[in-house]
Amino acid sequence: MSEKKLMKGNEVVGEASIRAGCRYFFGYPITPQNDIPAYMSRRLPEVDGVFLQAESEVAASNMVYGASGAGARVLTSSSSPGISLKAEGISYIAGAELPAVIVNMMRSGPGLGGIQPSQADYFQATKGMAHGDFRLLVLAPSNVQELADLTYLAFELADKYRNPVMVLGDGMIGQMMEPVEFKEMIDPDDLPKKEWATDGAKGREKNVINSLGLVAEELEQHNLNLKAKYDQMKEEEVRYEDYMMDDAEMAIVAYGTTARIATSAIDKARDNGYKVGLIRPITLFPYPENRVAEAADQVDEFLAVEMSTGQMVEDVKLAVNGKKPVEFYGRTGGVVPTTDEIYEKIVAMRGDK
Repeated sequence: MSEKKLMKGNEVVGEASIRAGCRYFFGYPITPQNDIPAYMSRRLPEVDGVFLQAESEVAASNMVYGASGAGARVLTSSSSPGISLKAEGISYIAGAELPAVIVNMMRSGPGLGGIQPSQADYFQATKGMAHGDFRLLVLAPSNVQELADLTYLAFELADKYRNPVMVLGDGMIGQMMEPVEFKEMIDPDDLPKKEWATDGAKGREKNVINSLGLVAEELEQHNLNLKAKYDQMKEEEVRYEDYMMDDAEMAIVAYGTTARIATSAIDKARDNGYKVGLIRPITLFPYPENRVAEAADQVDEFLAVEMSTGQMVEDVKLAVNGKKPVEFYGRTGGVVPTTDEIYEKIVAMRGDK
């Protein structure tokens, strides 16, 4: 590991990607993630990499398809509306079973919305990215160090599963500055060779990368093979963190930067005699549904806290499966919930319990 540096979250994404062996970035500017392409435009030439600002988000996602198909580790990033434009290409990438890392620093919406932080792209990231039966592996960091670590991990998981992986943050984590240390630099030449890549067919049979399937039965089998891969992710890649859950009588479920605010509210609640804990999903897909279900046998009630009008709360309810009440507290449109707001909601729910 390197010495700690004080860095902005967006720039940490760029440096962690380069250290993970990424040498190609294709994107298009949109606030509040513009520091990522700006950083990559400076750093990639220093490591013999390629930075290219495409003419559109649509073009950028198809450039990712091409570079990944040739065997490279490749990154693209955007914020909410830009991810919507990349969605068709991401579906092609998933259908062709290509590894890629996609960063979404969420901004408020819908439409052009605003540039303030939001978590309103949860449904998009975990359930409705684009057309077809495909899933992304979705990682949700809550601090800048974790943003670095999960960006690095994203490239490993993308290659492991030959599948796009999304790092889902928001404008807050992208802009905040915190101390961070990085892993040692990977030389792309030292990465395992991708035998499936379209990197020249001299001395071997040609490789074909394609997401087109005109024979229904063959496409069905392809989809079933993909589903088996997603099921493997559910078995092997679930990640979460507990905070003060050992004796909790109420569980808050929150992710990303919102979980940090919820942690402060829990500390205040504990100081005032309320036994509250936190389950923080780190993977949003696969979702830690078994951990939430297990907690339903312990606590009296759940509170989902999000910067949205209520999206992840649906997955909490599915996992709880009616065993205990599940309530929601959220702010939206770029408004960030405060510690006191969450604490007041805790008090309202716990009452004299």
